[in-house]
Amino acid sequence: MKVAIVGGTGAFGLALARRLVEAGDEVVIGSRDAERAREKASEVGAGAGATNEQAVGGVDLVVLATNAAGTLSTAVDLAQAIGSTPVLSVASDLRSSDSLSLAQRTQDLLGGPVVAGLHSLAAGKLAHGRPDEDAFVCGDDGDAKALALELAAKVVAGRALDAGPLAGARALEGMTAVIVNLNKRYKGHAGIRVTGLP
Repeated sequence: MKVAIVGGTGAFGLALARRLVEAGDEVVIGSRDAERAREKASEVGAGAGATNEQAVGGVDLVVLATNAAGTLSTAVDLAQAIGSTPVLSVASDLRSSDSLSLAQRTQDLLGGPVVAGLHSLAAGKLAHGRPDEDAFVCGDDGDAKALALELAAKVVAGRALDAGPLAGARALEGMTAVIVNLNKRYKGHAGIRVTGLP
């Protein structure tokens, strides 16, 4: 799979790139700063680093790994370059009172399908290997969801689980807040595994 990671020089984007490169995927690191993208791509063994707009061309899946505050503006800026390519939204807008998830609002801005996932994974744990956790993906487009589930299965030691339609992204994004609160309260590194599934 060829994957572009937009915002790929950030902590989560770089950690994800490391795991995907280990899995044998072709990864392009995207950033607003092409030189920084090239430096970070070299650091993690990714195939290339480029501006975000250049990175999204000719890939199978775009991972939108910007912080929540920059996700929608980045989607607007890259809508034409992304075209109909599937997008995986990984950010969580923890401060929004909007009833729609960040992924749903992103879907409204792009021409291709948007799926949501990986919200329960912490950058710090992902940077040091495949965490012993499950990863969740939701979306309305079957083909886009299949790509995202394939990606998710490569970066966790647990399972990649189909969490239903894109409407469920609000709950997935909310999981981030729960995990952050648990980690603060118990000074730990919480993750999620689902029991009772075949």
